[in-house]
Amino acid sequence: MARLGTGIGWRPEIADVVEGMPGIEWVEAVSENLCPGHLPDSLLRLRERGVTVVPHGVSLGLGGAERPDAGRLAALAERAQVLGSPLVTEHIAFVRAGGALTASPPLEAGHLLPVPRTRDALDVLCENVRIAQDALPVPLAVENIAALVSWPDEELTEGQFLYELADRTGVRLLIDVANLHTNHVNLGADPADALAELPLEAIAYVHVAGGFERDGVWHDSHAHPVPRPVLDILTDLASRVAPPGVLLERDENFPDGDELRGEVEAIRVAVEKGRASRPAATGGRASRTAATPDRAPHPSGSGSGAAADDAVRQRLGLAQAALLSALVAGTPVPEGFDRVRMGVQARALAGKRADVVGRVAPELPVILGARYRPAFLAYAQGCPMTGGYRRDALDFVAHLLRTVPGEIEDPGVRRELQEWWLERSGPVPRSTRPGVRLARATRRVLLRR
Repeated sequence: MARLGTGIGWRPEIADVVEGMPGIEWVEAVSENLCPGHLPDSLLRLRERGVTVVPHGVSLGLGGAERPDAGRLAALAERAQVLGSPLVTEHIAFVRAGGALTASPPLEAGHLLPVPRTRDALDVLCENVRIAQDALPVPLAVENIAALVSWPDEELTEGQFLYELADRTGVRLLIDVANLHTNHVNLGADPADALAELPLEAIAYVHVAGGFERDGVWHDSHAHPVPRPVLDILTDLASRVAPPGVLLERDENFPDGDELRGEVEAIRVAVEKGRASRPAATGGRASRTAATPDRAPHPSGSGSGAAADDAVRQRLGLAQAALLSALVAGTPVPEGFDRVRMGVQARALAGKRADVVGRVAPELPVILGARYRPAFLAYAQGCPMTGGYRRDALDFVAHLLRTVPGEIEDPGVRRELQEWWLERSGPVPRSTRPGVRLARATRRVLLRR
């Protein structure tokens, strides 16, 4: 894998800081936020200076039961080509469920949710990764995610799952050490054990990010400083292998330039500390090979590349739909899941929806003021997201305009919401009040005469 060096996640809010930051050799940009024909000037200037730009996808859902969407794959491929990127990255996660495969309503999580570490899920993931690899013009690397909940009856550890995935598909790994810390706090997974089980030669690069702990649960916020335990895991990884690249992620609550530069420097120091402790004779601890006896081989021999059949996909799809429905639609929690943690995750998903919709449609928090967040959270309890955040914003406003009795009683606010909705969707949603429906029906009868 080509060396990337030290990098930072490019975001519009810190574009100027990133451009002026010394020692930044590459950046990563969220693929879905880029329009190939209208790339931000900041990214173009970085490219002209020779800074590598890697598109990082968040919506492909490689861990979902459905095969990857061809349109999403084509968009990711286009961004890699336009940016001249050496690779693209995505996540080992599912982000939607339901639909035709399970004969149930389609649901969007708006978030990365964990894949069960079972043989069925591994077979599906491996096939989905191969489909993506065939559609992309550059190598693919996939990232381990943070989780608040764990699936019951899992068959593999995180390290074994990642090892099998890389071994069977040849995919590169994007190892997020902050997510290893999150899973240590929330699920009891030992980061050192996970690192020891990884095929270290498959690592494409490393993510580092901050978070916070509340009531014994670690939230991977990407909005807080990188804590010492995450840097220690980075040092442990660097003592085992020289990572081709290390990148700081920050998605919101951006500090000033000096603080960001300090975090990047702390990452460099952590890597150097690990490098200094690496055994000189071997250049690092040897990664496990395919002959390692405790590898837990697949009994059916699917390591040969056998595709997951439709029955396996349907079983996985039903399980994922049940989990996602419990999180976003208020259906019963599936058996075996921690109900308290499920409640934490459900509230986190609703809060994230409110935050992202507020950024996608910034006029709404302005129009509604302090009522925006409670109104959106009330809406989210009974109205799952089905079509992305922009559709969610439109559906939220339509819900407010249709609500009986009206949640929005101020005529000025209601008028602003109607105008906002009209500008984006056409006619104002029709009222569902019985009297109005009767008037419409009467009008239709009279017009026919």
